Amino acid sequence: MNEILKAIKERRSVRAYKPEKVPKEIIAAIIEAGNNAPSGMNSQPWRFVVVEDEELHKKMLEAAVPNAKRVLEPLKTSNPERYQLIMKRYEELKDPIYYSAPAIVFVIENGPYADLSCPLACENMMLAAHSLGLGSCWVAFGSFVTDNEEIKKALDLKDDEKIFGPIIIGYPEGVTEPPEKKPPEIKWL
Repeated sequence: MNEILKAIKERRSVRAYKPEKVPKEIIAAIIEAGNNAPSGMNSQPWRFVVVEDEELHKKMLEAAVPNAKRVLEPLKTSNPERYQLIMKRYEELKDPIYYSAPAIVFVIENGPYADLSCPLACENMMLAAHSLGLGSCWVAFGSFVTDNEEIKKALDLKDDEKIFGPIIIGYPEGVTEPPEKKPPEIKWL
């Protein structure tokens, strides 16, 4: 099978990591893959912030959890089973947002066409991480830290900027079985 198609098919969202740090040069290579993503008018509307500091990680977790729970609140009535499953995870895990990953990469919009382009950078990074034997996961709730001024300052996050991702990266604790995928819906004309 073609290596790119194989990587796309085999990549999984990893939510359990070994505590081992990922060397900076490997993270830099993953970010370089993100930087090589296509972007509208070659605008490259992104910048990257890597968080490895455990204290900042802890502060981000403390900021994100209450906001994530608030966003999940409507599930209590619309999908109570799913809500209970998620809340159980929040009770059981030490870090239900960043999953104790040793590296968190914030992809931050930095120009025009960001809504269309930044997700492409994120996917490139996750595929690159997989190709290097690492696990990754796009953790949207990890972006719910923007109401904390100390974190915003650490990320150099301006009021008009948006976080994409963040992408957590690390050495996977185990192999995740692939979820069943529905066949694609295709209309040929």
